[in-house]
Amino acid sequence: MRIDRVDSEAELLGTPASSAEIVKVIAGDFEVRLANSAAEVEAAQALRFRVFFEEMAARPTAEIAATRRDFDAFDEVCDHLLVLDRRRGEGPEGIVGTYRLIRRPAAAKIGRFYSSAEYDIRTMIDYPGEVLELGRSCIERDARNTATMQMLWRGIALYAFHYNIQVMFGCASLPGTDPSQHALPLSYLYHHHLAPREIRARALPERYVDMNMLEPGSYDARKAMARVPPLIKGYLRLGGFVGDGAVIDPEFNTTDVFIVVKTELVTEKYIRHYERGIRDQHD
Repeated sequence: MRIDRVDSEAELLGTPASSAEIVKVIAGDFEVRLANSAAEVEAAQALRFRVFFEEMAARPTAEIAATRRDFDAFDEVCDHLLVLDRRRGEGPEGIVGTYRLIRRPAAAKIGRFYSSAEYDIRTMIDYPGEVLELGRSCIERDARNTATMQMLWRGIALYAFHYNIQVMFGCASLPGTDPSQHALPLSYLYHHHLAPREIRARALPERYVDMNMLEPGSYDARKAMARVPPLIKGYLRLGGFVGDGAVIDPEFNTTDVFIVVKTELVTEKYIRHYERGIRDQHD
């Protein structure tokens, strides 16, 4: 996908005209940016409800079920990244994808990062550079394609570039709460993509599920990789790693793994696209 416009050059220089323009990229019919109104945040939460609760059979609280929006305290302090299909509208009605972005100052307002409920993330908290927690990733069913996912990652890359993020992390999911059903992909992830110790999170003892279920070499690695969900595959392609141990999340009907990605490859790949777009405008 070709970048048609980057608004503005200040984004690349780390000096956006306003906080709303830290991320703003238009590519054809698509736009990626941060939410700039309560209505857009609520629309993102409604999208999350449709995906997590209606489609993936998560268990809503009474309040979430009544409002038909997925929300919690972190929504009040995070940045909400949005992808809009401008053919559907340029406001809340156009939102087809979202990510929740939590930096240290936002986590401090709550007193913790979201993933600390499942993992010991001291390696992330103590990391010497800036860190970013990614979460609540979802895309509208009829917009799940490479173009939408690329726009989300372009937005994340620009956000990471602006805040000089060194490491991104968060929980990613496999469907269902029976980890034995995922013995093949979990074993593969443990054997081939376990994070180095200095950035390795470990599932909390009371929630720890051993990922090392199958003996190394006892399975076909290609077949195992085929069983890994697309989002996790995307993280791996960017040089991502997994933490030690899976976690069952009964509320969301998932088996979670911890993902950590150093941002050098992400920002280098996508910022190069942005710089090329700006040069093209001035040639």
